[in-house]
Amino acid sequence: MAHNYDAVNANLVRAEIWSDQLKEILKDRLQGQKYVRWLSNFPDGNQLTIPSIGEIPMRETAEETPVVYDAMDTGEFNLTIDRYVESATYITDKAKQDAFYANQLIASFIPKMRRAIEENLETSIFALAGQQTLADANTINGAAHRFVGSEASGNLTLGDFAKAKFALDKANCTGMRVAIVDPSQEYVLNTLTNVTNVSNNPRFEGLVNTGFVNDITGMAFVKNIYGFDVYVSNYLSTTASDENSGLGGASVTSTGFVQNLFCSLGGMDETPFVGAWRQEPRVEFERNKDMRRDEYVMNARFGLKLYRPESMVVALTPNTIA
Repeated sequence: MAHNYDAVNANLVRAEIWSDQLKEILKDRLQGQKYVRWLSNFPDGNQLTIPSIGEIPMRETAEETPVVYDAMDTGEFNLTIDRYVESATYITDKAKQDAFYANQLIASFIPKMRRAIEENLETSIFALAGQQTLADANTINGAAHRFVGSEASGNLTLGDFAKAKFALDKANCTGMRVAIVDPSQEYVLNTLTNVTNVSNNPRFEGLVNTGFVNDITGMAFVKNIYGFDVYVSNYLSTTASDENSGLGGASVTSTGFVQNLFCSLGGMDETPFVGAWRQEPRVEFERNKDMRRDEYVMNARFGLKLYRPESMVVALTPNTIA
């Protein structure tokens, strides 16, 4: 019998080879939790109240005039444990018995459930940008804390970084400055004329040579812009309606614009966001004999809120590039 390819291919060549590895999706790095002041003095109940006090004014006076007594303003901040989240999956006996990849599949359950909860937490943290007054400049000490990017299409310019710095300076925020921007705005910043023209801006030369995103960390920009360490995130929230009438920005409709964040992280009390865990992610396993399958569930309870509006500036920009 001849052993040419046609003869051998009929019965001896495998038409399809299966790898012993499973392909997984690429994951970006999560960073939002480090911008939250996580409270530990919240042992029970579902609402924590933090009282607040204002300042006492100084008055000019004159001889033999009665004293004016001023009462301090007081208020309170409330944080509620209002999020109860879970991620769950299962595998049947038949699938576990027959699947070549069963062990790899089962080993991935817990990491993937935790990742799902952490991605939800990341989205929830950055969505706190929406707790500002919408369609309003959110002016504090004479400086706007919410605005549309100043480029004609609503994109960021270097001037917007200066504007955010001014707002935080006027609010007496003295901590480390970070900016979290959408990838579309990283592209815009990478291609700005006054950034790419390194002969006029030698301090930006390294930025242009290497790009903003650091290949080692995956998140941090190589350069600092006006005191802001700039990070990129795919989890920033978007606007649900057009806010231009209240913000006086570029002549574009801002519905669906990304809410880029500029924050001051000056110790625990200056961090813009506050949160508390009632139950950190916890996994439980159960054998369901009636359905003949193994069930896994991970759940958590937490609360989040904007704590210091003065420590956060929001710039609305498009989420696509031209």
